[in-house]
Amino acid sequence: MAKTYAWTGLAALAALTVAAATPAAAHHSTAMFEWGNETPMAGTVEAVEWTQPHIWIWFQVPNKTGGLDRWGIEGMSPSYLSRVGWTKRTLNPGDKITMGIYKLKDGRNGGFIASAKFSDGHVVRHVPGRPAAAAAAAAQ
Repeated sequence: MAKTYAWTGLAALAALTVAAATPAAAHHSTAMFEWGNETPMAGTVEAVEWTQPHIWIWFQVPNKTGGLDRWGIEGMSPSYLSRVGWTKRTLNPGDKITMGIYKLKDGRNGGFIASAKFSDGHVVRHVPGRPAAAAAAAAQ
């Protein structure tokens, strides 16, 4: 009888271990975004949260009624961005930019940043491995 309880306990522990690991794998999915379909959006940076595991950009976008819609835009990790030339001062509150984003598929005001074009014309890239043709099209 003691052996049965021991095996039951081990089976339960194994099941919990697998269940706990599942969200970690799902965390890095891009399935919720219209990945590869970059949509340009002009607006003003409200705030940037330079935090692990992903940065967040709060973005104010003019809407059709003359008001502003707040968008939550996810980005890569600060570690990755630092390696490709970004700093926590690349985007600042008040910056008026055109952000290329991969929108959320469910229609909410959110997405994933692919690029940012500043009023002086310079563009910073965000998504790794973008083909040159797509990057050039997004910059126009």
